[in-house]
Amino acid sequence: MDKKEYIELAKRLEVEFKDINLLIKALTHRSYINENRKKAHEHNERLEFLGDAVLELAITEYLFKKYQQRPEGDLTSFRSAIVCTDSLAMASRRLDLGKYLRLSHGEAITGGRDKDYILANTFEALLGAVYLEHGYDKCYDFVEKVLVPKIDRIVKLRLDINSKTKFQEVAQARFGKTPSYRVLKELGPDHDRIFTIGVYVGNKKMGTGKGPNKQSAEEIAAKEALDSISKTKDKS
Repeated sequence: MDKKEYIELAKRLEVEFKDINLLIKALTHRSYINENRKKAHEHNERLEFLGDAVLELAITEYLFKKYQQRPEGDLTSFRSAIVCTDSLAMASRRLDLGKYLRLSHGEAITGGRDKDYILANTFEALLGAVYLEHGYDKCYDFVEKVLVPKIDRIVKLRLDINSKTKFQEVAQARFGKTPSYRVLKELGPDHDRIFTIGVYVGNKKMGTGKGPNKQSAEEIAAKEALDSISKTKDKS
């Protein structure tokens, strides 16, 4: 993919880059560097670090202004729901960022362009690049356009209450037990590890989840357990 295509992406995102290489760096995964040391020397992890902080501030400011009667605990919960891996990955898909990612051949053929954690990290890296190019106000506008439309639905339906919390409530009410989580498998290098975790009620496995960290894998396992219980109810 040449620079012209990244310039077209910048136009579609409505973000001008004086140095298009900054946008390209935001879309460069660590794995690409390992295979293309002559073409590229920097990946997007530092931009991701910056973008993560900018994103949290922008969402915090929006929630603080919009929901003035909500307590701090609710605002924190809403923010967590909107900046979670799933939410940011969905935003990246809507922007079609996966198409422009620079990945190693191995990462690309194993579905790297559609992996939630890679897409979420890429969104944060993009925001870091926007911040360096245009400052906070442009970042706020970008976040408001891309992510804020989801917030009202999260608040209205209380989608911020995560699956782990919901499943714990269900398990205690239905089985009289608190669920436990066990690591079933760990694969991959430290920078790209995948955890497989099972959620159990007593000795019965209720769900399984995979993710780049234990927290996300546990959340997916809890969601699967909830879905399983819901299907059982529907049949009865």
